[in-house]
Amino acid sequence: MTDNRGENHRSPSEQVGGLAKALVIHPYFRTDRGHESEAVRAPVARLEEAVGLARAIDLLVVGEMLAPLTKRRPSTFIGKGKVEELAACVLADDIDLVIFDTDLSPVQQRNLERKLKTKVIDRTGLILEIFGERAATKEGELQVELAHLTYQRSRLVRSWTHLERQRGGVGFMGGPGETQIESDRRIISDQIAAIRRQLKTVSRTRTLHRSRRQKAPYPLVALVGYTNAGKSTLFNRLTKAEVLAADMLFATLDPTLRAIALDTGRKVILSDTVGFISDLPTHLVAAFRATLEEVISADLIIHVRDISHPDTEAQKADVLSILSDLGVTPDNEDAPTIIEALNKSDLLDKDTRTALLNKAKREPGAVPLSALTGDGMDLMMHEIDVVLGARDVTQHIALSVGEGAKISWLHRNGRVLDSRVDDEGTTHLMVRLDPIAWARFNSQE
Repeated sequence: MTDNRGENHRSPSEQVGGLAKALVIHPYFRTDRGHESEAVRAPVARLEEAVGLARAIDLLVVGEMLAPLTKRRPSTFIGKGKVEELAACVLADDIDLVIFDTDLSPVQQRNLERKLKTKVIDRTGLILEIFGERAATKEGELQVELAHLTYQRSRLVRSWTHLERQRGGVGFMGGPGETQIESDRRIISDQIAAIRRQLKTVSRTRTLHRSRRQKAPYPLVALVGYTNAGKSTLFNRLTKAEVLAADMLFATLDPTLRAIALDTGRKVILSDTVGFISDLPTHLVAAFRATLEEVISADLIIHVRDISHPDTEAQKADVLSILSDLGVTPDNEDAPTIIEALNKSDLLDKDTRTALLNKAKREPGAVPLSALTGDGMDLMMHEIDVVLGARDVTQHIALSVGEGAKISWLHRNGRVLDSRVDDEGTTHLMVRLDPIAWARFNSQE
């Protein structure tokens, strides 16, 4: 496996050499004991998602397990009996890595590694590893490294001496020896400060790029959705681009921008963004806020949903929750409009698909489609045009003989509804423009 983030960082499969064997466990609380409820999303579905996350970094998942709990154990999170069961599985199957689909405290992680005699990572650590492999831009790499370092700093405790080797790098897969803890903490803090300074520089560069993009009189349409919902496939279908589109969780981490023309000639900029996921750590959302700036500044959001997934409603709630954290809420007048792309409708049975189409006709704002087959693409393009068109303004513009360049600009960037030249040579245009184009036209000298 190729890793371009430094020779000291190793992914799970490289940690053990070759394809690492992983055991995935999803702990959940029983709903009938007055503890946390998993009623919204079934534990089996959560476990399936965790297995998908593990496979996204080429781990060989040789075992998966549900662990119903009545209470959280401070020392190991799960009970003694389940720990013993896991230890037996680790020994029998020669497991290299145990993944807990929950957040573990540093003490819990350390104690589990001692008892299981193998490496243990939690959900946050796994997501960080995926982010590290998928980030493609300089900003994305810096954001990943910052999140790694912040996470790793919280793991520096005085009891990591059970590990055989000293820390090779700052990636979460390693662990520092006791004699290195203070120096490691200082080194990590210095690195965090340095990365934040670099991010400020990258952020300024990104702001300049965004400013240049905003000079183009095109609205921004951002694709968002739960990871693996089919955003990149839809992006490729709409733009005919070759963005990585795989049946893999977190296939995209850095936004990709492309300009497209709708059937009416309206031009928009389409943005493909990172997939959302449930229980995404707060500090990770903050670290990737710049990546999601295209969403915050969008004129229209297309929420891509895997309508065939059994937990599609729960996934929708997760996406809307993260959007809310970013300030995209219905009560925010400045927030962009949201269209739902009900993707993977081709996987539904005929009756369900027909019912979905009928519902979409009665309730505007949702478009059943299949990004894979192309079904529904015309309807989606039309819906984008309708939503953006509702904001258009119609203006009467009078231009003199010497303003031919402005006349040409209006023909390229608006819809000229009427044009006439009076006896004095002045051209009178009735033009329909979107607000961005109108603002851009007014800014011209």
